[in-house]
Amino acid sequence: MKKILLSCFLLLSSCLLLAQDRQAILNVLETQRVAWNKGDLEGFMQGYWKSDSLLFVGRTAPTHGWQATLDRYKKNYPDRAAMGTLTFNILKVELLNATNAFMLGGWHLQREKDTPGGYFTLWFKKINGEWKIVVDHTS
Repeated sequence: MKKILLSCFLLLSSCLLLAQDRQAILNVLETQRVAWNKGDLEGFMQGYWKSDSLLFVGRTAPTHGWQATLDRYKKNYPDRAAMGTLTFNILKVELLNATNAFMLGGWHLQREKDTPGGYFTLWFKKINGEWKIVVDHTS
């Protein structure tokens, strides 16, 4: 009986931790969305791993490094009009293990003259207790 109770407790604890990690990952995207919609690219970038090893893959070419990714965003979105209003449609969050997760989603910008959008895949890694995007493939 003790083994059954211990197994149930461990299973319940594991499910709770998975739910907390999933919510923490979703919170990263929500924080990014809020920062973007305020025109705060530096705030938006806080969801990314601040490392030269960060990889962003866009429509034209890969970008390596946190600063290079920020510079790319600044070039492509120089002002609030260019940034528009961002929304996400999260399609999947999969925790691969205790420190790695995968996300699939859609993005949409509402701007005065157009409404671009597309899809993204993100690799999240838990670094120093925080979930950070380490690879972003957005198209």
